[in-house]
Amino acid sequence: MNVSASMSAPAVSVTPATTIGEAARHMGVHGVGCLVVTEHGALRGIVTDRDIAVRAVASGLDSDELVREVMTSPAVTVDVADDIHAAYRTFRGSGVRRLPVLDGQRVVGMLTVDDLLMDVFRRVADLLGPVAWSVLEEPPGPQDEIGPQARGGGKSPPASRGS
Repeated sequence: MNVSASMSAPAVSVTPATTIGEAARHMGVHGVGCLVVTEHGALRGIVTDRDIAVRAVASGLDSDELVREVMTSPAVTVDVADDIHAAYRTFRGSGVRRLPVLDGQRVVGMLTVDDLLMDVFRRVADLLGPVAWSVLEEPPGPQDEIGPQARGGGKSPPASRGS
């Protein structure tokens, strides 16, 4: 499976000349925790909600300062045609939680750790689905000679008196 199957698209972007305050507002409006920073269509970096909190607010920068002051550059990226396993390796090797997805030099989406968690959940569901359906298709109650129905003709087994 390719990265494109799990990524969010399009990625929300700003320019390096966007103010920190405006970037934070973009995150709020779009419900995202990061923005790609592009200039003339080229990726220049990435700015996250954590960058704004730690590099801007905690450092005492004004909200009118520019995103270029707090963005991470260069950004760690993956290619839209990469296999999802390459993205897993990139996340593990880089320690980042969000990866801009590129098609050539153009940003086409964003892949997050949460997106990969959803991939894992889908894979687990694919594995467990047949087992779950086989359990759901069986009628309720004991199905073999083990259990109260088989031993006592519908009566409950005697209570244990201890050893």
